[in-house]
Amino acid sequence: MSGSKSFFGDPDPIFADKELLRVSHLPEGDRIIGRDDELRSLAKAIKDAQRGGTPNNVLIYGKTGTGKSLCSKYITRDLADAAAENGVKVAIAYVDCFQESTETQTVRTIAESLNDPEETETTVPHSGVSTSDYYRRLWKILDARLDVGIIILDEIDKLEDDNVLMQLSRAAEAGKVDDSTLGIIGISNKIRYKETLNERVKSSLSERDFVFPPYDASQLQAILQSRADAFREDVLNEDVIPKVAALAAREHGDARKAIDILRYAGEIADEHGDDTVSIEYVDEAHDREEQARLSELISKQPTHSKYLMLALALRMQESSEDEPMIPSKQIHSAYQIVCEREGAEPLKMRRVRDLLSELAFLSLIEQERKGRGKGKGAHTVNELVDDPEIVVEACQSA
Repeated sequence: MSGSKSFFGDPDPIFADKELLRVSHLPEGDRIIGRDDELRSLAKAIKDAQRGGTPNNVLIYGKTGTGKSLCSKYITRDLADAAAENGVKVAIAYVDCFQESTETQTVRTIAESLNDPEETETTVPHSGVSTSDYYRRLWKILDARLDVGIIILDEIDKLEDDNVLMQLSRAAEAGKVDDSTLGIIGISNKIRYKETLNERVKSSLSERDFVFPPYDASQLQAILQSRADAFREDVLNEDVIPKVAALAAREHGDARKAIDILRYAGEIADEHGDDTVSIEYVDEAHDREEQARLSELISKQPTHSKYLMLALALRMQESSEDEPMIPSKQIHSAYQIVCEREGAEPLKMRRVRDLLSELAFLSLIEQERKGRGKGKGAHTVNELVDDPEIVVEACQSA
C-alpha cells in the first residue's frame, strides 16, 4: 500500500475524543450535571443492596434526554463498587426493551449479563431453549454467584406483556432464589405507564417512583462545557456552547439533543474543511439533529401512534391556516383513512385520545383546550411540533 492514496487523511483536525459526545458514553460522577437530588434519591432507594439486602424496585419517568438511563447506570455501578468493599457481590443487567421486547428475549439478556459460566457452570444459549428454561438458568446464576442482581429495564413500556415483571419482582417471595435477591429499575418516557400494569405487578414493582424534569439552559451549558474536551484545543468558539444550550433548553431541555447538536456542529465544520467550530454551523447542526431525532422517536412509537402522527401531518398540510390547530375528532377521521389504506383496524376515539396525550408528553405534538364558542363547550386541538413535511417523511421511513 506504500504510496497509494488513503481516503482517511490526517488525524482528526476537530475532535480529540469524540466518544465524549456519544449518548452511550457513561461519564464519571463529576460530569453528571444537575442531577444530584435524583442520584441521592436513587441511592437511597437501592442502598439496602450494599449490605446484601433487597433493594426497592424503582420506576423512573421523564422525557428523552433528562438523564434517566445515565443516572441509573452510574448509581448502580457506584453501588456495586460500594458493595464489593463490604464483601457483597452485586451485578447489573441492562436491557434495552425496545430491542428486547419479548419475555424470552428479556430473560435471556438478563441471564447472559449476570452469568459467568466458570463460576456457575451454566450456559445461556442464544436460542433453542424455552422461556421457562431461561428463567431456571437465571435463578441458578443468581444463587450461584451473586448476593444481589440489579436489573435496569430501559424503555420498560416497550415490553410486550407484564409476565416478566411479575416473575422478576416476585422471585424471592415465590422461592425462586434462596441465596440471592434482586431489584428492578424501570425507565419510561410515558408518565402513565404504571396505569397499564396488572394490579399485582403494580404493587410489587412500583415501590419508589421518580420523575426527572427537563434540564434548564444553565444546566445544559454546564453539561456541554464538561464535554468540551471532546474537541481539540482552540477549535471550539466560545459562543457555540451557549447557543446550543439555549436552543435545546427552549425546545426540550434535552441533554441528548444538545450533545448531538454540538457533535454535528463539529462534523459540519470538518465537512467544510474549517479548523474551527463556529456559531454559523449550529443552525445547520440543529436541523440535522432534528431530522435524526424525529426519525428515531417516530420509529419507536407504536404503529397506531405513527398513523396518528401521519394523519395530523396530512390534515395540517391540507389546512389553509398559517398555524393550524386540528381538533382530535378531525385527526380521528383522517387516522381512520390512514388505517384503511394500511389494512389496519382503527382504534376507538377514547384510545386515540390517550395516544395523542402520550405524543404530547413526548413533545412530538402540542395540545391545547379551546372553546368552541358561547355555550358550545371546549375541545382539544392538536399541532405538530415539527414541520408536517418532515413528519410525513419520518413516518414513511420509520
